[in-house]
Amino acid sequence: MEDVGSVVAWVGAVWLALVLAFIVVPSALGVSLGISEAYMWVLVKTLEWATIRIEKGVKKPQPEMLKTPAANGIIERDETPMEKEIARLHRVDFEFSDIFYFCRKGFEAIVEDEVTQRFSSEELVSWNLLTRTNVNFHYISLRLTVVWVIGVIVRYCFLLPLRFTLAAIGITSMIVGTTMVGQLPNSSVKTYLSEVVHLTCSRILVRALSGTIHYHNKENKPQKGGICVANHTSPIDAIILTNDGCYAMVGQVHGGLMGVIQRATVKACPHVWFERSEIKDRHLVTKRLREHVADKNKLPILIFPEGTCINNTSVMMFKKGSFEIGGTIYPVAIKYDPQFGDAFWNSSKYNIVSYLLRIMTSWAIVCNVWYMPPMVRKEGEDAVQFANRVKSAIARQGGLTELPWDGGLKRAKVKDTFKEEQQKNYSKMLVRNGSIG
Repeated sequence: MEDVGSVVAWVGAVWLALVLAFIVVPSALGVSLGISEAYMWVLVKTLEWATIRIEKGVKKPQPEMLKTPAANGIIERDETPMEKEIARLHRVDFEFSDIFYFCRKGFEAIVEDEVTQRFSSEELVSWNLLTRTNVNFHYISLRLTVVWVIGVIVRYCFLLPLRFTLAAIGITSMIVGTTMVGQLPNSSVKTYLSEVVHLTCSRILVRALSGTIHYHNKENKPQKGGICVANHTSPIDAIILTNDGCYAMVGQVHGGLMGVIQRATVKACPHVWFERSEIKDRHLVTKRLREHVADKNKLPILIFPEGTCINNTSVMMFKKGSFEIGGTIYPVAIKYDPQFGDAFWNSSKYNIVSYLLRIMTSWAIVCNVWYMPPMVRKEGEDAVQFANRVKSAIARQGGLTELPWDGGLKRAKVKDTFKEEQQKNYSKMLVRNGSIG
């Protein structure tokens, strides 16, 4: 038993030494040895080969299925206005056939509505050799099945342990580093060391995800004293952004491991954490955020105004609170490439452990980040209008669909006001046409 224990200890020591030498240290220094690039090249070539095999293996190929994104919808919608649909302009009496319009709209919503489909994983154009697929493509040919099996072994027996090791190193380094820096008196040296710790640990955590991130227009990066707002797909959005710069986080105080990280990081960096009772007090939240923004020496605040994760295809309603604070808004658009892994977190379906397991057993996390020109609130523009203007800009830049709906519909029922809106529109038509009164 002692021999077995010594062998295990030796293997563990060698494994840790290799990880530190070839991944952690280069990540901390911000350099690349070319390992990630070589891995991505092999991965891309493999997926291209698999796509060709799938096209050849399907008995009745449907090229349009492989080339047309599934986001186009599965039903054809008629966007005819209610007035024309019901055709009441030349009638003054209610007819039973009027309800057909509302029935059809209801059926369309049941089959496929534009809200709930944003809270499910994005459909892929072609299979990416992961198990998340609607068709069992890996049974088309023996070669494809063998490659799929090899991929499972690589992802679960090599990549998963490697990524778990890197994540453990990154989180431990974050806790220890920020705790040590937090003991220093407030000064420019403390600020500098805090930023070094945050950047270094974020780079290690990105490597733990096999992350390949392309940052565009770096001249527009958020500046101190400003507010960075971005669309929200995943909890790792924050890591993706802090890999290229430091931010002050805003959020609710948590327990467990997350709570330990929050308590450690706030000692070294002016993050804004709220207790559960405080987060419901809008005036208190706004007051503390305004105080932070007023100090031009503090890091820019990072906020996700949607308030929940959306599936990488759309941008939903931005809550106005972030745009009532004042100051300069720095919009950022984030778009993941679903071919290599699904970054979306459906928090109503998967807990954080299940989600992280899915992420760490995917091929890689590949995304584009666009820093956009700063925006300020115009004269006479209210917070809602400003929020919509910023949201539209992010949607256009990221190639995302812009939706007016509140992301809170992910867990809550539709408000009665939304249901009553169609009723009011219909009653206005009746009044206008003389059917009532």
